[in-house]
Amino acid sequence: MTKEELRDKLIAEAWEGQKNSYSPYSKFPVGAAVMGADGVIYRGCNIENVSYGLTVCGERNAIFNMVMHGCQTYTALAVVCNGSADAAPCGACRQVMGEFCESLDTPVYICGGEGNLLETTVGELMPYPFLKFDPAKE
Repeated sequence: MTKEELRDKLIAEAWEGQKNSYSPYSKFPVGAAVMGADGVIYRGCNIENVSYGLTVCGERNAIFNMVMHGCQTYTALAVVCNGSADAAPCGACRQVMGEFCESLDTPVYICGGEGNLLETTVGELMPYPFLKFDPAKE
């Protein structure tokens, strides 16, 4: 699969994941998908709670879904929302993304409902991450 095919597949899977979003408070449904190092695509969506601090973002749900299924590394991530492509992952998601990414060069695709697309990397989103390991030495 080419990089472009992977990007398009992950974005499509993230839109599918968004359909399960539970976002009655923000009215901002988010979907995400990660390509696990095992070659499996894992989906996630945001799940809100009336006690807003208990809300979990789509990106973290996709990564946690991957880990729950026995894979601890992803090679690409896509996140989609109905807004603009400027709706990038929050700080908590960026930290979790850094924990489980293949490297800081792992691609991240952020797609908005207007068709906007931002292609970036984990390292660009979080240039000085707090990591459990140094990916350059692994």
